Amino acid sequence: PAGPRVAGPAPGAGLPSALRSPLLVSDRADAAGRAPGEPAVLAGPGTGIRLLLPARAPFDGAGVLAFLGTRAIPGVELAGPGTYARTLRLPHGSATVELSLAGTADAPQLACTARLVSLDDLAPLVSRVRRLLDLDADAQAIDRALSADPRLAEAVRATPGIRLPGSMDPEETLFRALFGQQVSVASARTALTRLCAELGEALPLALPATATPPVTPTLPARAPAPASGAEPAPGLDRLFPTAERIAADGHRVLRGPARRIAAILGVAEALATGELALSTADSRESLTGKLTALPGIGPWTAGYVAMRVLGSPDILLTSDLALRQGAARLGLPADPRALAAHGGSWAPWRSYAGMHLWRAAGLPGPAAA
Repeated sequence: PAGPRVAGPAPGAGLPSALRSPLLVSDRADAAGRAPGEPAVLAGPGTGIRLLLPARAPFDGAGVLAFLGTRAIPGVELAGPGTYARTLRLPHGSATVELSLAGTADAPQLACTARLVSLDDLAPLVSRVRRLLDLDADAQAIDRALSADPRLAEAVRATPGIRLPGSMDPEETLFRALFGQQVSVASARTALTRLCAELGEALPLALPATATPPVTPTLPARAPAPASGAEPAPGLDRLFPTAERIAADGHRVLRGPARRIAAILGVAEALATGELALSTADSRESLTGKLTALPGIGPWTAGYVAMRVLGSPDILLTSDLALRQGAARLGLPADPRALAAHGGSWAPWRSYAGMHLWRAAGLPGPAAA
């Protein structure tokens, strides 16, 4: 994204050189008879690989993983202390990814174990993981700027390197935000669990006993070797529903206020028909404009999606009840207008300040007003 926040790497940047090529192939023919040099697209078993991804220090990895874990949807996601795993769609097929903390405080890293149908998807996967955990944020500059406010300085000292959770899939993030309107995180998770159980596609990443041996590239010493046939974490068996499926069958699954159901179905239809398109390449103004033009989407939802999908660093959701409660606990104004005025001094890092306010409220993330 444009602006003072350090932009994420181009797809494939930061990968070991052996993994940065457009196509990774085995040095021998596989069991299906593919000759050396042919595309490494595995229609059945998939390929397991492990990587260590560096993060800029300081890195509040535990905090961002806790944020994701609190919202984990059974079947689609799994979470534990310092770990997070999920299924996802990539350009060439489905995948699973498991993340855990590694490295040291001075040189933090993220251990990433992935299983891919196609190794062509490795670079896009790494790019999405880096965005999801905000690995490339200039944490020192952000902490230094926010610490200039005496009322925020103690929170920054308590949690150095706080991160802005990103998004693996813009459409999924929008649906999750819609389900989170006017309800608690727990209530939204319950509704999303039902949605995914009913409409989510079964993970088409079968792992039979006769699986093709994984591709084994030559890696630098700092990167672990590919996983030897490692299967996805038990319990990851579904993909988040597509907009097309929600548009077609959401009416029989969705529960709650009629206006919220209508908003979710309307968004699903707009995405399915192409009337609405979301991209990490959108500008903040373009994305929020497209969203608020749709019935049932207001400034809170549009701002929250912009923060997650675009990594917009300078959004303060002053209408959020939990954020205002956290502000009051830090001795900051709790009135939306007064908080917005005071927060002007936090620019261009108001999104990160908001994460500190949510943390001060004793919650791992936002709850819509």
